[in-house]
Amino acid sequence: MRELTDFDEMYQELIIDHYKNPRNKSKLSKFTDEVKSHNPFCGDEIELQLNIKNEVIESISISGRGCAISQSSGSLLGETIIGKTVDEARKDNESMRSLLKDENLNNEQLDSLSDSSAIEGVKKFPVRIKCALLSWSALTDILSKY
Repeated sequence: MRELTDFDEMYQELIIDHYKNPRNKSKLSKFTDEVKSHNPFCGDEIELQLNIKNEVIESISISGRGCAISQSSGSLLGETIIGKTVDEARKDNESMRSLLKDENLNNEQLDSLSDSSAIEGVKKFPVRIKCALLSWSALTDILSKY
């Protein structure tokens, strides 16, 4: 059995923390957009609510059920895009997809993704990439309206 590197340990701790203590989980009383996303292969579910005003994501709710990867990725997404413009969120979404395809990101892209880049470890397990992208796919659905 191989030893865990510092990165692996940090990745695991951050993912587990977001799974056990999800951020932005409370439903919004007012929202402009809502989408539910479901992975039929594993049963993971995500419900994403955004309140977008003047092209800025003012508030977010992301909830659901499923594996630690899908749920923590959703929590990380919420922290990443809140307060950003629709265009900035769209760029982060593209960056996340590139990251999981093992494409190189520049420092600006990585900085913008913030802690969400910790989900990068999932690319070692291709079958889990859909789990990691479930909430990001829900975001794609909403942002396609803008």
